[in-house]
Amino acid sequence: MSEQPRRPRKPGKPYRRPQKDPVRILAFEALRAVDERDAYANLVLPPLLRKAREKEGPEKFDTRDAALATELVYGTLRRQGTYDAIISDCVDRPLREVDPPVLDVLSLGVHQLLGTRIPSHAAVSASVELARVVLGDGRAKFVNAVLRKVARDDLDGWLQRVAPPYDEDPEDHLAVVHSHPRWVVSALWDSLGGGRAGIEDLLAADNERPEVTLVARPGRATREELLGEEAALPGRWSPYAVRLSEGGEPGAVEAVREGRAGVQDEGSQLVALALANAPLDGPDRRWLDGCAGPGGKAALLGALAAERGAFLLASEKQPHRAGLVARALDGNPGPYQVIAADGTRPAWRPGSFDRVLVDVPCTGLGALRRRPEARWRRRPEDLEGFAPLQRGLLRGALEAVRTGGVVAYATCSPHLAETRAVVADVLKQHPGTELIDARPLLPGVPDLGDGPDVQLWPHLHGTDAMYLALVRRTS
Repeated sequence: MSEQPRRPRKPGKPYRRPQKDPVRILAFEALRAVDERDAYANLVLPPLLRKAREKEGPEKFDTRDAALATELVYGTLRRQGTYDAIISDCVDRPLREVDPPVLDVLSLGVHQLLGTRIPSHAAVSASVELARVVLGDGRAKFVNAVLRKVARDDLDGWLQRVAPPYDEDPEDHLAVVHSHPRWVVSALWDSLGGGRAGIEDLLAADNERPEVTLVARPGRATREELLGEEAALPGRWSPYAVRLSEGGEPGAVEAVREGRAGVQDEGSQLVALALANAPLDGPDRRWLDGCAGPGGKAALLGALAAERGAFLLASEKQPHRAGLVARALDGNPGPYQVIAADGTRPAWRPGSFDRVLVDVPCTGLGALRRRPEARWRRRPEDLEGFAPLQRGLLRGALEAVRTGGVVAYATCSPHLAETRAVVADVLKQHPGTELIDARPLLPGVPDLGDGPDVQLWPHLHGTDAMYLALVRRTS
C-alpha cells in the first residue's frame, strides 16, 4: 500500500507561547480576589507583593515592579466606573454579559492606556499577552479588539463621548468623569453644601493616591525620631504625625516594627487628640474607647492617657478585632485593659468614665482614597443597616460617661445620615447633654465650618473624611 502524500500546511504564523508578565499577572490576581471574595485591595496586595519579593529568578519583584503593580491595582479600582463606561462603548453586548475575568483584563488595559504613561502599543500588547496567559487565545483576540478601539482616543476625548453634559445631568456627569456611583456623588454633594468646585475637588481627591501617615505614640516614640527616616515629612496638623513621601515603606521604620509608632491617618489622630484635650469638669482618671478595633485610636489614646496617669479601657465587640487592639496597645506605658464587649450592651457601670470615644461602624465613604473598591460595594440601603447600631453606640457612650465628662462621636463617613442625623436624634433623647465646639480642639486646622461639630475632607485637609462631634453630659 503506497503511502499517501501529506497535505501541505496552510501558511500562517507558528504558535508562540504567551509571555508571562509577573507584574500584570499579580495585578490581575489581586483584582480577581477583590471581585470574587469581596476582599479589600489594601489587605490582598501586601502579601502578594511580599511573596513576589521573596521569589528567586526573573519573577522576583524589585521596587519598580511593586510600584507598577500597586498603581495598576489601585488605579484600575479607583477609575472602574469611568473605565466601565468606556468599555461599554467599545463592546457589542451589555457589560454584565462580559465574563468578570475578561473585564478585569480589559480594565487593566484601559488604565494603562488612559491613566498611565505607558505607550499605547505597549499597553495593548502587554494586556493581550496577559489575556493569553490567564484567559486563552480566543478571548485574547476579543481583548485585543476592544483595547485597539480604546487606544484611538485619550481620556478627555472619551469622557466627552461617554459622560452626559453637566448642564443636562450634573450628578451623572460627575459620576462618570470622577468614577463614583451616582448616589455617592449626591450624598457627598449634600454634605458639602452645594457648589460645583467643591464637589469636583472632593471627587478628584478621592482618586488620588493617599500618603502614608505615621503616628509617634507619645512616651514611646517622638516625631523627631520618625523624621530621621528617609522620605519623612512632618504632618500638617497633628503634632505626632509624620508623612512618608512616595516610596516610603512603613515596615522599614524601626519604631513601627516595635509598635512604638503606627500607621494612622492624620484625621484619625485629630479625633483622638480632640477628645483627650476637651475640657472636663472634675476628675480625669478613666477613659473608654468603646469601638476600639483595629486599635489605632486606642493606641494613641492609651499613650495620651498614660502621660496623665489615666486608665484606658479598650472595648471591641469582635474577639478577633479585640486581638488586634491588644497587639496595638502592647507595650503601652500606662494602665490599660482590652476586652471583647458590645458597646450597646455595656459591660461596665453607668457613669464610669471621664472620657469616651465611639468611632462607630459606617459605610466608610470617608476613606475612598484608601479603599477605592468600597464605593462600588456600598448601596444606599446600607445606611439603614448601620443606623440603629450607630445610635445605640452613641446612647451607650452617653450612659457610660459621668456627669461633667465628654463623649466623642466619630465616623469615617461624611454622609449626613451617619453624622449629624445620628447626633441630633440621640441628643433629643438625652436632654442632659450639650454639644461642645470641637473646632478649637483642632488648632491650626482651617476650613472647619460653622461648628460645633467638625467634618474633615480629603481635598481641604489631606485626611480621610472623618466626622467628629463632642458631647458633654451635664446631668
